[in-house]
Amino acid sequence: MLVKRIFDIFFSFIGIIILLPFSLIIAFLVYVKLGRPILFKQERVGKNDKIFKMFKFRTMLNTKDRKGNLISDEKRLTGFGKALRDTSLDELPELINVLKGDMSLVGPRPLLVSYLPIYTRRQRKRHDVLPGITGWAQVNGRNAISWRKKFKLDLWYIEHWSFWLDLQIIFITIRKVFRKENINQKDNVTVEAFNGFN
Repeated sequence: MLVKRIFDIFFSFIGIIILLPFSLIIAFLVYVKLGRPILFKQERVGKNDKIFKMFKFRTMLNTKDRKGNLISDEKRLTGFGKALRDTSLDELPELINVLKGDMSLVGPRPLLVSYLPIYTRRQRKRHDVLPGITGWAQVNGRNAISWRKKFKLDLWYIEHWSFWLDLQIIFITIRKVFRKENINQKDNVTVEAFNGFN
């Protein structure tokens, strides 16, 4: 895994430097179109159940109803935010997480802390490795497949990991991003919550 970490550090650092001007433009557009904060920060679960804050560009408005509760995701997601998601540009700040060692370029996607109590013992094995910006589940259906299928793919990746497999996943990810495949589940702008059975 040392080779994987060296690869992550090198390419996340290079990516941050090369994409900095582009990231600044996106940050400015987020500020103009969606307001502050520019970054969406959320606690996720990493390797060995370690909790960390994952960074993304914000894609939704913070509009609330009369009771002070956020309105539905469908109403808060703007055309600009959807474009960021469709192109995966909202995930560029995750390169910072990779450089910090919270994440890897490739691995199971980091999930919500609230899911921890409902994992089976086998599902929890997804935390044996660093979570990734992209992964085997992402290139085999992403948000268009069931949770059951996602866990199966994540565990397959962990059990069959190789540096060559990571390179394959990265190249497939680039192709799928350009084709905008499997961005969201049908009839949902965000992924369906995991409840332990789906």
